[in-house]
Amino acid sequence: MLGRCSLEALRKRTSLKWRAHPPDVLPAFVAEMDFDLAAPITEAAAAALAAGDCGYGHRGELGEAFAAFAAKRLRWSPDPSLIFAIPDVMTGVAEMIQAFTPPGAGIVINPPVYPPFFYRLRLSGRHVVEAPLSRGSDGRYDLDLEVLDQALAGDGVGAYLLCSPHNPTGRVWSRQQLTAVAGICQRHGTMLLVDEIHAPLVLPGAHHVPFGSLDHEMTTRSVIFSSASKAWNIPGLKCGLAVAGSAEHATALAERWDALLPGHVGVLASVAAFEQAQPWLDALLAQIDENRSLLAGLLGEHLPQVRYVPPEASFLAWLDCRALGLGDDPAAAFLGQGRVALSPGPDFGSQGNGFARLNVGTSPELITEAVRRMALAPP
Repeated sequence: MLGRCSLEALRKRTSLKWRAHPPDVLPAFVAEMDFDLAAPITEAAAAALAAGDCGYGHRGELGEAFAAFAAKRLRWSPDPSLIFAIPDVMTGVAEMIQAFTPPGAGIVINPPVYPPFFYRLRLSGRHVVEAPLSRGSDGRYDLDLEVLDQALAGDGVGAYLLCSPHNPTGRVWSRQQLTAVAGICQRHGTMLLVDEIHAPLVLPGAHHVPFGSLDHEMTTRSVIFSSASKAWNIPGLKCGLAVAGSAEHATALAERWDALLPGHVGVLASVAAFEQAQPWLDALLAQIDENRSLLAGLLGEHLPQVRYVPPEASFLAWLDCRALGLGDDPAAAFLGQGRVALSPGPDFGSQGNGFARLNVGTSPELITEAVRRMALAPP
């Protein structure tokens, strides 16, 4: 059911992943996967093209489709009428920040974290307030609630942007942790924006708790963002969704309809993903589960100095390469010497110095090749 693409077939693709570097580079950086699309998605997109149905985006059945998916897979039942189509999560975040915080407001984030959290907030005229994750001696990351509390207490802080599950560390936050976060935000009167784009990609052994499923007042003072784009590999179709926590949030989203127009084919493909492509998702999760274990073994064999804690969610591996002596940006050495492209750790904040992010949403053969190439870089 999950079709793996050969390297020859992948190189015929013209997306960012396959055009950002010369042909001799093996790309393993941006969050695009190397599998055939789920059949319901290709059928929905093909039907739209055949019918000339390529006009401006319309929400259609997206709210009902996501609500049903969330109820079945995430044990959360959002109100479909409060679910809005958006082009992507970060555009939705930026619009809500501009709607509910004044220019120059501080937005709290937890680095190391998804690079657009930094630059999209700054482009929106806000400044980043860091509440870094803590990291144990075993390499496992956690929310530092004391540091978060201090950050939210700062002057001019307008909102907290939480990544759940977390990118790049792959952590899945517990109900207890999320409830504690809700309490801190409530005490400080802070709006909460929750990026749950990786929620469908939680792996065996972990359990995602949607923030909206909490029995807490903060659910009405939050906006939750998600998408089919990461789980079903359709980011180029430009469709995400925002779940308003209140009528005020819903009004703000509706008023910004022009800035938040999704790709229409993306909406149709997302509905098909949520409604019809869950067996494909199950096959994907099984493959990623296999891949995260494979990577651990390969690193142990070829790069034993690299510290790696297998992710609890998603197909992204966060690698501590500091012991290799490759400087703040080991990805640059992997690219220059091994001709394999990883995401540079410093892009995720200063806490990412000496780290790199590897995409394992591919075949075991290409993961093996990526590690082989990485092993060429250390002095």
